[in-house]
Amino acid sequence: MASWNDPQTPRPGFGASPSLDGRTAGQAGYDAGLRKHMLSIYNYMASGILLTGIVALLFSRSGYAASIMGAGGPLAWIIILSPLAIVFAMSFGANKFSTGTLQAMFWGFATLMGLSMSTIFLVYTGQSIATTFFATAAAFAGLSLVGYTTKKDLSGMGSFLIMGVIGLLVAMVINIFLQSSMLQLAVSILGVLIFAGLTAYDTQRLKMQYYQLAGTDFAGKAIVLGALSLYLDFINMFQFLLSFLGSRE
Repeated sequence: MASWNDPQTPRPGFGASPSLDGRTAGQAGYDAGLRKHMLSIYNYMASGILLTGIVALLFSRSGYAASIMGAGGPLAWIIILSPLAIVFAMSFGANKFSTGTLQAMFWGFATLMGLSMSTIFLVYTGQSIATTFFATAAAFAGLSLVGYTTKKDLSGMGSFLIMGVIGLLVAMVINIFLQSSMLQLAVSILGVLIFAGLTAYDTQRLKMQYYQLAGTDFAGKAIVLGALSLYLDFINMFQFLLSFLGSRE
């Protein structure tokens, strides 16, 4: 992980004056800054998801999704793999890119994800997609609230969940050859649980990260990268839920 991911507990400044409600003036300022920081992250994430959904719907209705993605040719693989390439570039090149460049990459990523996810409109009914989306949104909101408000340190859970993601990827590759419906169901259920845990973990991580990065040149970049993390949690949880809750056309 890059060093910008490491949380650091804030320390009140020496000589800070207490406010009327018992908090220091500095702490009150941090609280206001934290709320603004997290709201910016959620705004970026929600806008990215909205863009992905609009692109996916329009691309599926245009007929190009069926002809390009259904054919499985080189263009389809480029569309499928391009978002992953952007994620790696943003994660490992964050220190090199400017905030504006990261923002442009995020919107490009959200657009390509929309092209890639357009196939769900060809496989599942619109009603089941909408139902699953709102169920995911409700679950995400609740889990994110837990991560934001809990006093329990969730950092130890992060390594376990990342190992779980790696295990999921291995199981999904194996099932390409086995084509086991039971394994697919198990992967979907575990996927929902793992990304539910990551939602709470990432929310707390981003909250603690603010105290380390507030006032630095990296603060703007952290908003975009934080939005990317939560976007991935939401989209993966949605896709795994849809795989066993969605009604097929």
